[in-house]
Amino acid sequence: QVQLVESGGGLVQPGGSLRLSCAASGSISSIIAMGWYRQAPGKQRELVAGISVLTITHYADSVKGRFTISRDNAKNTFYLQMNSLKPEDTAVYYCKPGWTISAGDSWGQGTQVTVSS
Repeated sequence: QVQLVESGGGLVQPGGSLRLSCAASGSISSIIAMGWYRQAPGKQRELVAGISVLTITHYADSVKGRFTISRDNAKNTFYLQMNSLKPEDTAVYYCKPGWTISAGDSWGQGTQVTVSS
């Protein structure tokens, strides 16, 4: 099973940008769909963006036009480019295969994104 490690989070001012990376321990070419999720304090985990093996993308309404998901099969890495960040984007961000959340899902450590002045 491919292991995934998130990185790239940090503290950024409102309006700033960050690029998150999701590095896989093996080939991602067989991963049909990958999602970036986030969980803010006191809130449920939610799907932020998803990308399929055919590079079909999906975005939550709250991030459309600001976030871009991509995949680099050569580097076995998925990315989430986040622009025009808002304080409400503050959360721990995770990557996981699939675009839905199930009770038995396995999650990595995630990467913390904090948007604050």
